[in-house]
Amino acid sequence: MLKQLCLINGTSGDEGRVRDYIIDKIKNYCTYEVDALGSIIAFKKGKKTPNKKVCFNAHMDEVGFIITDITDEGYLRFATVGGIDQRVCLDKVVRINDIKGVIGDKAFHLLSDEESKSAPSFDKMLIDIGASSKEEAEKYISLGDFAYFESDYYEFGNGFIKSKALDDRIGCMLMIKLIQSELEYDTYFCFNVQEEVGLKGAKCTAFQVQSDISIILESTTASDLDGVTGADKVCCAGGGPVISFMDRRTIYDRELFSLAMNTAKENGIPVQTKTKIAGGNDAGSIQISGKGCKVCAISLPCRYIHSASSVVKKEDIENTEKLLYKLIQKIYD
Repeated sequence: MLKQLCLINGTSGDEGRVRDYIIDKIKNYCTYEVDALGSIIAFKKGKKTPNKKVCFNAHMDEVGFIITDITDEGYLRFATVGGIDQRVCLDKVVRINDIKGVIGDKAFHLLSDEESKSAPSFDKMLIDIGASSKEEAEKYISLGDFAYFESDYYEFGNGFIKSKALDDRIGCMLMIKLIQSELEYDTYFCFNVQEEVGLKGAKCTAFQVQSDISIILESTTASDLDGVTGADKVCCAGGGPVISFMDRRTIYDRELFSLAMNTAKENGIPVQTKTKIAGGNDAGSIQISGKGCKVCAISLPCRYIHSASSVVKKEDIENTEKLLYKLIQKIYD
């Protein structure tokens, strides 16, 4: 399921294919609606009706590109959709509609000394689709079309997975599996759109659901690389799910943070926290929408996030799933 989810293209504002896949997987296990922005709000009937409303959240969108101009020579200018480091883009293959292209800049041996010291800015890059003129390119491409990293999905090394869109199709997969299981209590699930461009979808679904507690399933930056030491690693692949106490958008509920940490400890599940206050996720909108609610983020450590070659470790996914099934019982107590 994770491979299928990751290989579907669906950047912010273009999540329809991802949404269709998820609906096909959950439609026989719950009731659901699609809101005006395109997020899915699902309700899973449990064995009991609790006295508090709990909602799980993950986002459907991935980072990508949008075409802004076509040059007279047939090259495509573009802007990013979501946060992408220009260093991971040069020479990457992208897909626009049914066309492949290559993100390029002038050859290295033509760069000035100053230019060679850093990656080019996005306004210096172009997508080459093999067109010889603007008129030829316009046969296949329109302004406003989305472009995606062309990426395969494979397992390698000691239990690692490489793909695009692991952020946050892992969270989507885990929520699908929860919906497909038998739950003790009634639970809501929101598959949100447009997280990568300002947490927009989550603000609307949170207002609609008005939960008392929201659990956000995410991916987060792991920098456990050669030469990186101490707190600069942030978190480590293989160290277990990441339970956040604070990021740039949210201070997480201390009671829920402690509950998640203690639940992991009681069940022998490895967990970790982030050693730097960085990033953010849908909790930033959910926490302050409507009447507000308590939030807890559980994230997968992900190397090379927001690129064509993000990497996670399978055991972290498995341990996150274990923690969720244990935690969902405790939340309602």
